[in-house]
Amino acid sequence: MENNAAVFEAEAEIDQRQQELRTRGKSKSRSLHEFPKTGQSAVVDIDESAPLLSDNESDRGRSRHSHEGAEPPVWFGSAELQGLPWWKRPSIYWLLPPFLLFSLAFGGIVVPKLNLINDLICNNYYADKTLHGPLDDPSQLVDRCQNDAVSAEVSLYMLYANLCSGLLAAITSPKLGALSDRYGRRKLLVVTTCGVLVGEIITIIAAKYPETVDVNWILVGYAADGICGSFILGMALAHSYATDCTPPQKRNVAFSYFHACLFTGIAVGPIISGKIIQATGSVLLVFYIALGFHIFFIAFLIFVVPESLSKSRQEASREKYRREQERLGPAADWINQLRSLNLLEPLKILYPTGPGSSPAVRRNLILLAATDTIVFSVAMGAMGVIIIYMRRQFGWHDWESSKFVSIVNCSRVLSLLVVLPLVTRLVRGKEGTKHQKNSGSDTFDLMIIRFAILFDMLGFLGYSLTRNGNLFIVSGAIAAIGGIGSPALGSALTKHVPPDRVGQLLGATGLLHAIARVVGPTIFNGIYYQTVGKFRQTVFVCLCATFGVAFLCSWFVKPHVYLEDLEPDGSPSRRESAVDDNGTIR
Repeated sequence: MENNAAVFEAEAEIDQRQQELRTRGKSKSRSLHEFPKTGQSAVVDIDESAPLLSDNESDRGRSRHSHEGAEPPVWFGSAELQGLPWWKRPSIYWLLPPFLLFSLAFGGIVVPKLNLINDLICNNYYADKTLHGPLDDPSQLVDRCQNDAVSAEVSLYMLYANLCSGLLAAITSPKLGALSDRYGRRKLLVVTTCGVLVGEIITIIAAKYPETVDVNWILVGYAADGICGSFILGMALAHSYATDCTPPQKRNVAFSYFHACLFTGIAVGPIISGKIIQATGSVLLVFYIALGFHIFFIAFLIFVVPESLSKSRQEASREKYRREQERLGPAADWINQLRSLNLLEPLKILYPTGPGSSPAVRRNLILLAATDTIVFSVAMGAMGVIIIYMRRQFGWHDWESSKFVSIVNCSRVLSLLVVLPLVTRLVRGKEGTKHQKNSGSDTFDLMIIRFAILFDMLGFLGYSLTRNGNLFIVSGAIAAIGGIGSPALGSALTKHVPPDRVGQLLGATGLLHAIARVVGPTIFNGIYYQTVGKFRQTVFVCLCATFGVAFLCSWFVKPHVYLEDLEPDGSPSRRESAVDDNGTIR
């Protein structure tokens, strides 16, 4: 009989649990399983003398745990990881070091790239007006560029850049995220990194030959980044990788590690790049180093990092996708062609219907996704505006801006690496929730989210009130504590759906993030553009109010709500009924 990959997985997990029961003298020698798709039954003989796992250490470890009275935690992906050699066993620790290097490259060019664009636009601004001749003294260029007109032009340019990248990412991110369920996470991480690579190459060319390459070519680089999903997809894929190889009760901490890597790169990268620019006087050297880091990241993904999705799970996802396409009818049908053009179709996972769903699940998914999108849109809308604002308000350039970014993100990293894991350990205890059935986010998750948004609000309120540079930095450090909200939101969302829908869910949030990357910067750069000559702190007042909306949404989310994975007739699915996320046979 031809094996179905998903059924084989469920059988393996059941047999593993039965082997554990046999070690305590509670098993039988024969087990009956029903194959879900064909409706046929098969008797599976179990050889009492042949253990399921060939790794004797694993067997001895299980026996030791059972003698001590503490049952080892078992979750959905544990059966796939058992018996794999260490160099083939997926873990977040394979991906974290190269991801940190990638983040250092990303953070190292954030400030230099914005200031480079600022200088190129300033040059074009005065060249178009033909009011002044060529500038020989660089300090003269700095003085001329520090005015409301140039600041507004830079803000408008960044609005166009985010439109180019965000609109394309909104189209491609869900498709690429869904492909990662069928073909693995690594391949899609390589694709999205290639988009970043192309964008930086174009930036280097535009900076090196400003007389022949117009600054608008950098917009093409933003477009290439968007086509490949941008860093939005990169973070979603990193979270998907962590979900594949991390038990549910540890995902909020695992997600926080990736956020910590990102913000460590944004914190340390500007300091390193600022020192390099100070020592060498070359801005382009920073971009060359970042280019090398990106190439190393791609090579490490291809040759070192093990894939988190097993072949059987990839094949099962492809088979599921094939059946779905067959259900929709012939590809040539014009109705299906129109359906495929629906950019919002991936969002249907946020409004599940049918067996296993409920109004409470739909409400929670929508509210959490809305809160997550608002938090992300503010982060995206504020990033560029804050740097432009600091240059206009305080006269800060590469070094001063880099110090601000580093201090703020060091506070964020401290919150992610120390505060969140420590609070989680104190509240949940050493055992955590490993023996608790997966039943959606709990009260602790929701309180973390609410406190995080509250700190964000306080920080942006400080931005709008202070006129002193040092107090502005303090406000940034307070807002950075709210960084613990993003991993908590991601973890809370994944706890609402079965494991085989996590990739689809993160693809939907990736679509929302891509839309937010368009809408957030467009609105907030537009507000700054219109108010920079009047009350330039208006944008921070609006950002603070936006966090207020997110804070309100978070209070309507209810704990312990979960989307059950049921068959169309309402019965538990064979895969889900065999073993739940915590290894309990149902």
